[in-house]
Amino acid sequence: MLKAIHPIAGVIGFLTILTFWTTTVYSELFGTTQMIVAVKAMVLSGLFLLIPSMAVVGASGMAMGRRRKDAPALAKKRRMPIIAANGLLVLVPAAFYLSNKASAGAFDTGFYVVQAIELIAGATNLLLMGLSIRDGRAMTARKRMAAKKSK
Repeated sequence: MLKAIHPIAGVIGFLTILTFWTTTVYSELFGTTQMIVAVKAMVLSGLFLLIPSMAVVGASGMAMGRRRKDAPALAKKRRMPIIAANGLLVLVPAAFYLSNKASAGAFDTGFYVVQAIELIAGATNLLLMGLSIRDGRAMTARKRMAAKKSK
């Protein structure tokens, strides 16, 4: 069951952050004030999908990789605390702050500083999660190859 849930939750988390990031960039570059307000509200609402999916990825990954000592598993284990801390300490508070500022029409220096930090943190998480997805796929490919050889 974990082997099925883990990659699904990981892809949901990755695509959710990617959606947040791309809609934010698009709205800032080409959108109206109303679009920016709507995107910030959507990001805040989307946390109800993102946070559980990331919790499932973390918990299932820890359960499945508890005893693994191979390089891809160790790399994934090193990345996950960074992804989690980045999300909980930067991205979630930024989502609340930016949504509140945008809904109040306060597009001031503070808004744009936090917006820049959020974009950098989001891109960092996308990179780290992408590397973990790559490593996870490599780990399962190796298992499949070993299973085929033993038959």
